[in-house]
Amino acid sequence: MDKTVSKPRPIQIFSKKAGEIGVNVVKSPVKLNILSMLKDNDMEFDEIVKNTGKSKSTISVHLKSLREDGIVNYRFDSNDHRKKIFFIDSKFLGEVEASNPVELEEKKIDFLVNNILDVDDFKFSFLLFHTLRSTLIQEGININPVLFETGKNIGFAIFEKLYDDDFNKFIDNLCEFWETHSLGYLDISVGDIIKINNSNCFECGLLPKKGKPVCFLDAGIFDALFSAYLKLRVNVTEVKCNTMGDECCSFLVEFTDEEFVPPVDID
Repeated sequence: MDKTVSKPRPIQIFSKKAGEIGVNVVKSPVKLNILSMLKDNDMEFDEIVKNTGKSKSTISVHLKSLREDGIVNYRFDSNDHRKKIFFIDSKFLGEVEASNPVELEEKKIDFLVNNILDVDDFKFSFLLFHTLRSTLIQEGININPVLFETGKNIGFAIFEKLYDDDFNKFIDNLCEFWETHSLGYLDISVGDIIKINNSNCFECGLLPKKGKPVCFLDAGIFDALFSAYLKLRVNVTEVKCNTMGDECCSFLVEFTDEEFVPPVDID
């Protein structure tokens, strides 16, 4: 009789406590299940027990371990101080799945030569980025959270270069910067939600079709730029991507009511 073997959850990597060196690597299926739930919502202890189907003692042991590692913490329920509300208190850095035994087409030498090296506008930085990311995908390593934070740092670094008092001019500067540096071609519409279409996207154009968006570097850049300009925190969501079979990558920039103090000064 055939037995269906469920695919194990990817190993997850979190930052250490402030001042400590290294990372926290979570492998336990129960801990991974708890963290998966806490990523969406803060949860009360009994709710975690109910949703995991494990005993209270088992969940208590795992939560204690996660707290000692600085990955999760809790606060008391404002309506009932006997109840603890647990939440993730550490930065999620990425995850590692089982490596792919079959070499990705996008990682092969012939592919790199034909699509990156033998082109008129060859850039070593593009070869480096694509090869590094393809290799990480091959090895089952997902660094999307790190790419997003890297994008934010880049966004803040280039913000002053793109800034203009006229918001429309700021948008034009961003589009020109994107095209000049071979990052793609942006089409941006502004309304209650800012919509960004990126054609010929440098970040994912040559990556394998995985059926989910992967342009976290771009998303981080847009997050930083618009948060800094509007002085409001924004939420950036990629809704279309070349890796999903779409013709271009599309992002929605939604505003929040939370004020944001950008780490950049404008003269």
